[in-house]
Amino acid sequence: MQIDPQSAPLRDAAPILVALSGGVDSAVAALLLLRAGYQIEGAYIRTWLNEESPFADCPAQQDIEDATAVAAHLDIPFRIVNLVNDYRERVVNYLVEGYRRGFTPNPDTMCNREMKFGLFQEYALQEGFAGMATGHYVRKRVHADGTCSLHQGLDTNKDQSYFLALLRQPQLVKAWFPVGDFNKPEVRAFAQVAQLPNAGKKDSQGICFLGDMNINRFLEHYIEDKPGPIVTSDGRVLGEHRGLHRYTLGQRRGIGLPSNTDNRFYVVTGIDTASNTLTVAFESPDAPGLYANEFEVEGLTCIRKPLPLFATLQARPRYRDPAMTIDIERIDEDRARVYFHTPQRAIAAGQVIAFYNGDELLGGGFYSNTQPTSA
Repeated sequence: MQIDPQSAPLRDAAPILVALSGGVDSAVAALLLLRAGYQIEGAYIRTWLNEESPFADCPAQQDIEDATAVAAHLDIPFRIVNLVNDYRERVVNYLVEGYRRGFTPNPDTMCNREMKFGLFQEYALQEGFAGMATGHYVRKRVHADGTCSLHQGLDTNKDQSYFLALLRQPQLVKAWFPVGDFNKPEVRAFAQVAQLPNAGKKDSQGICFLGDMNINRFLEHYIEDKPGPIVTSDGRVLGEHRGLHRYTLGQRRGIGLPSNTDNRFYVVTGIDTASNTLTVAFESPDAPGLYANEFEVEGLTCIRKPLPLFATLQARPRYRDPAMTIDIERIDEDRARVYFHTPQRAIAAGQVIAFYNGDELLGGGFYSNTQPTSA
């Protein structure tokens, strides 16, 4: 693990508050910091109460028990930081209102910016900590001018830089990412050798506060179904949808339309909240609205320095998508036009795009609209 020069000398430095999620990655992050000579304390960020919303299935109680056990094993102080109300306001409301408007929001990126590296980091600093640490698989580099850059994790299969694309420089300066220089098997091995109590715990999946619950089951408690027509691009009515919040661009299953006799499947190609219309087509590269090269991005966030006015960069259109070559034209500080060299399938408004130069994460933004692929 690389030692951040901002923290030396370690013995005299203020402690770091480690966000212990209950998972193995954050537990090993705490372990590595201790081995490197840092003073640390642990904290669990409470963001959801099942008793308030029993239709979600947040595994928080088990996570709290696991985080508590890790802190006890490492012999470090531990606390629970209650951010339930703020999480509801900044993440859950963002999620619900995004779907209500026909967007496809990304609550994980918003949680990182607003909660973990937002309110939780502010709490840590107010409590006298030097900053906070997480178990994200990313690497931070400190430059001679005092600025910090963020880079993909060494383990490309576990790299989580995409989810940090909306972070700002002040947030990065006060953050540590101890596991970013290791791959997942190494992290598991560290946990096992140190006999951490959660060494064998499986990685969590999906939206943190939903657990195994389907997103549509959650949204139906917030958004009333408003049925409307399912149409083709030429206006032919094929059926009726249950409510636009239940669909996203590119969706194949659960539309409510049978496949054709030759096994061609319908796919969602348009969501129009103004007319309450869901547009579909048979899956095809020529399906109107399904593929596009050109996108407008808003809410630009630049981690170290502003994006250039014109540049050829790489971008990950969505998490798990490989980096693609783009041309970017900045409109102003908040907006840009992005041109993918290869057409992209089913990019939906509200999703997050992350910009890269090699392995360095430059920043990100939200898709605001798309234009059809040029012929």
